[in-house]
Amino acid sequence: MKIFTDSGCDLPKSYYEENDVILLPLRVQVNNNEYDDVLSIDSKEVYDAIRQGAHPKTSQVSPELFLQQFESLAKSGEQGIYIAFSSELSGTYSTALMIRNQVLEQYPTLKLAIVDSKCASLGYGLVVEEAVQLRKAGTSLDEIETKIQLLASQMEHLFTVEDLDYLAKGGRVSKASAFLGGLLSIKPILNVEDGKLVPIEKSRGRKKAIARMLDLMQERGGNFADKIVGISHSDDSAFANEVKASIQERFAPKAVQMTMIGSVIGSHVGPGTIAIFFTNKSYQA
Repeated sequence: MKIFTDSGCDLPKSYYEENDVILLPLRVQVNNNEYDDVLSIDSKEVYDAIRQGAHPKTSQVSPELFLQQFESLAKSGEQGIYIAFSSELSGTYSTALMIRNQVLEQYPTLKLAIVDSKCASLGYGLVVEEAVQLRKAGTSLDEIETKIQLLASQMEHLFTVEDLDYLAKGGRVSKASAFLGGLLSIKPILNVEDGKLVPIEKSRGRKKAIARMLDLMQERGGNFADKIVGISHSDDSAFANEVKASIQERFAPKAVQMTMIGSVIGSHVGPGTIAIFFTNKSYQA
């Protein structure tokens, strides 16, 4: 069984090859040059360019790549599952559905599940990792699809940004709010709800924002003894490690995974973003 994912999941480049996952890269344009995320540009290069005044643009997985990969799957006779970046944040999921329907006309026996994760960054990455573990255990395609849809629907995303200007450029907050937030060092706490980016609270200063995020973790996550917590950051590993130590001390989770936010999401949130991911109290594996 083939597992496809796109680079909105922010897993490290080595993960795909080591775990036989096919990466479909989103694209990022920096200083008038277009790159395949992960494959031809590193997110650190994007953050450095942003700090030097660049305004990267992003675009979805190319339809041609979907066509090539889905036709190849159809010809092989294997089954497949594509776990997609949230449809509320990218058009990639819709494009994948369209291309699958196109391929089905020529190859009616194609068996390909397409799942809208409604997740982003390592929250999405944890869903992909679960699919890989289920495949290793010999789980059927239909059961994998059901289980990861449940996991994705109960994945919490909490994050805060260092500079509101990046979200203002993407229309996520008003320019006036961004200006005032900068003056007062106000840091928003945001969540992803049903795939959409939703501001939930504001804190004065970064450390207070993180402290509040940990309180929200406790409220929403309950007992962490059997949970994996994900942390992703926009090129600020030192602060992310501080957050990791606080989480380990307070919650003692089964594991904590950390990754850098990739070029595509990073282009919209800017350097200095910290995000935390975990399943909510309702989730039963």
